[in-house]
Amino acid sequence: MRRHDKEIRDRELIDSILAKARVLRLGLCKDNRAYIVPVSFGYDGAFLYFHTAREGLKIDYIRANPHVCFEAEHDVRVVENKGDACLWTQSFYSVIGYGTIEEITDAAGRVDALNRIMNHYSGRKWVFDERRLEMTRLWRVSVDRVTGKRSGDETAPG
Repeated sequence: MRRHDKEIRDRELIDSILAKARVLRLGLCKDNRAYIVPVSFGYDGAFLYFHTAREGLKIDYIRANPHVCFEAEHDVRVVENKGDACLWTQSFYSVIGYGTIEEITDAAGRVDALNRIMNHYSGRKWVFDERRLEMTRLWRVSVDRVTGKRSGDETAPG
C-alpha cells in the first residue's frame, strides 16, 4: 500500500469493518477476463460465506479459477470543499483481501453458511425450507490475506 498512514493492520478493526459492511465484492478471473460481482455475505473471522443460484456466470468463473480477490467498505462519505473542486475527497473504511473459494456441500455446513449470511443482516438464526436449500449453492472463501484502509476519519468506524 502506497499510503502507509492510511493502512489498517489491526485484525479486530478489519473484522469490525467486515461486520458492518453490507456488500462484499468478489473479483473473479476466467480466461484472462476479470469479473467483479457484489454479493450478500456472512463472515466468521476465517471465512466469508455467500450463496448463488444453481448455475450462472459466477459459477462459470469459480469453476475456471477458485482464487479470488474481495473488497468491502463501511461508512463511506463524500467530504466536500466549497472552495476547491480538487480538494473533494471521501471518508471511508475498506478491506481488500485474497482467498480461495470452495463449495459447501454437506447439509449441516450449508445450513450453517446460510445462517451466517442471514445473521450478518438480521442478527438471528433461521430455519430454512428444504426445497429452497436445494435451489441454492453455498460457498466459502478462505481469508488468506487481508488489509484495510481508512481515509478522512482516523477514528474507529461507528
